[in-house]
Amino acid sequence: MATVMLVGGCTQGANSRVNAATPAVHAAPSVGRGTASDTASSVTTSSASASSSVSGAQVTAAGASSTNTATTRKQSTATGVLASISRPFPASNAWNTPITNKAVDPLSAAIIASIGSSTKLHMDFGANWNGRPFGMPYVVVGADQAKVKVTFDYASESDPGPYPIPANAPIEGGAGSTGDRHVIVVQPSTSKLYELYDAHPDADGSWHAGSGAIFNLATGADRPAGWTSADAAGLPILPGLVRYDEVASGVINHAIRFTVATTRKAYVSPARHYASSNTSTSVPPMGTRVRLRADFDISGYPQQARVILQAMKTYGMIVADNGSNWFVSGTPDSRWSDTQLNTLKNVPGSAFDVVTLGAVTTG
Repeated sequence: MATVMLVGGCTQGANSRVNAATPAVHAAPSVGRGTASDTASSVTTSSASASSSVSGAQVTAAGASSTNTATTRKQSTATGVLASISRPFPASNAWNTPITNKAVDPLSAAIIASIGSSTKLHMDFGANWNGRPFGMPYVVVGADQAKVKVTFDYASESDPGPYPIPANAPIEGGAGSTGDRHVIVVQPSTSKLYELYDAHPDADGSWHAGSGAIFNLATGADRPAGWTSADAAGLPILPGLVRYDEVASGVINHAIRFTVATTRKAYVSPARHYASSNTSTSVPPMGTRVRLRADFDISGYPQQARVILQAMKTYGMIVADNGSNWFVSGTPDSRWSDTQLNTLKNVPGSAFDVVTLGAVTTG
């Protein structure tokens, strides 16, 4: 990690999210990985059959239900690590909007080349790395989960606590990780999503983090302009993760989070923050959305890979952080087939287009 962080053009502290001539990698554990993560998340995949609504949709569960304060609809109170959830945010949210008819941006060829036209996709999640599932975990908590104090390195752009974080909340990469250490907590009863970057539990039960963000799952409201989140782009993480349950259902109905090594000192909606000093228009601003070309043949890919590729055609992928090129984010789950996921390493960057960027906010 580098030693500075650019926030709206200002330099702040350590744990950098800035990339210049030599990119500082926010997703540091991704660098140098082979077929999978070199740091596995120390979590146990939940086998709970119940599902928890985080967007107000009606769901059923074996057990109790409660009233969603945002929608007055019934929802499950099932909790636990990787408990099933429905799609976060309303259908109108940018993460959940199809882009099949969006025009290709004039800068598409240059931006794709900067990410790597011949570089292949890499699923940064799966069933087994060093004997355990790997990826970005989350935990679903009930209404009675105690809230704890959280302090931040970047408090001016973090939502103040307290946060309902369990003492044993899963940390990306595990308790001993030296990477991004994201912690993601979903609380369906309040329609809230809590996300931390560089999270560390303290002995007194409180937590310390680099930054933190709270999102309203019922409205999907964006961060204030210029604010970071637990991701360098100021975006929520959970809505862009590839989850096993949705792939098993046959459909991913949202855009997917991915990282690139070099980003621009700029952002486009739905991103709210940049993390770079590079002003070249040939590199992607945070929030850049790419789409798998319609003529790319996915028929020969196995089921898990095919579902992911179809989502990349329908909803695309969004640049959310600085990291390794074309690394795609998902949750750890023992039910993934790493053999199927590894077939996606045959998909080159040249198979993608950048869709219209829209208004670009520069630093």
